[in-house]
Amino acid sequence: MKEETIAGLRAAGLEPDDTEWIVRRALEEDFRYGPDVTSMATAPVGSVVTGDVVSRAHGVVAGLAVAVAVADLAAAGGSTGAAGSGGAAGRVDGAIEARALCDEGTRIGPGDAVLRVSGPATAVLGVERTMLNFLTHLSGIATATRAWADAVEGTGAQIRDTRKTMPGLRLLEKFAVRCGGGVNHRMGLGDAALIKDNHVAAAGGVAKAIAAIRGQAPEVPLEVECDTLAEVRESLEAGARFILLDNMSTDELRAAVAVARRYPGVRLEASGGLRLETARAVALCGVDYLAVGALTHSSPALDLGLDF
Repeated sequence: MKEETIAGLRAAGLEPDDTEWIVRRALEEDFRYGPDVTSMATAPVGSVVTGDVVSRAHGVVAGLAVAVAVADLAAAGGSTGAAGSGGAAGRVDGAIEARALCDEGTRIGPGDAVLRVSGPATAVLGVERTMLNFLTHLSGIATATRAWADAVEGTGAQIRDTRKTMPGLRLLEKFAVRCGGGVNHRMGLGDAALIKDNHVAAAGGVAKAIAAIRGQAPEVPLEVECDTLAEVRESLEAGARFILLDNMSTDELRAAVAVARRYPGVRLEASGGLRLETARAVALCGVDYLAVGALTHSSPALDLGLDF
């Protein structure tokens, strides 16, 4: 990738090597069987085009730096050859220039252009869908996150994602959550501990589970999932200071907050069965976070299209 593309990814908070790996896999899906036969047959030889990616709806844009990386890697032979061949067949012919027209996380509306792409017609047509797949998916996540973040604005609560992400796309999807005003939960299984009911059963109790993790990984953040006030009390007494309140009513949430605030430094996260229309009421119960798995597993794509 170009140095400016790498710098753009870093500025957006994305790791260039990880992003390159994801983009290469996406290009391979389209080009592994050979070049774009449709575009090669229909676009005049030597023709050059310029097009804008334009929004058809209101939303929040995310993934512009990823789309630029697609252009770079496709032009540099970012795809491999036919299945099993390991060759270089399928790379687009000619350099593609892609430039963001706004910042990541920008609110956009119908008719707003977010990215300009130019280059040989066959090359631009060849990467169009891959670029749009990233942009529409990530912008859809950012748009949904923005709606939740707006709903709880001023309450002191923040919107968090979960590990309910599409396999292979977690880093990009969690980036999109940040673009929409949310914050990230753990990125994997090793950067934080989350004790759930099966962990409690395996350890022989909440206190034993907490002690086991503290003994093996004392430096990692530790959170305990609780379904009842009794479990909240037990977890706090065992030393937990981050509690996930699972599928609790607003009355139960307020009661849990009252119990937890007796302990210094406690943070509380509401999770399970949350709905956008009731998000503010949940936040006003006094929790610090609302965990919304739907941000990454159910957000509809934002309608964006490439217009020459």
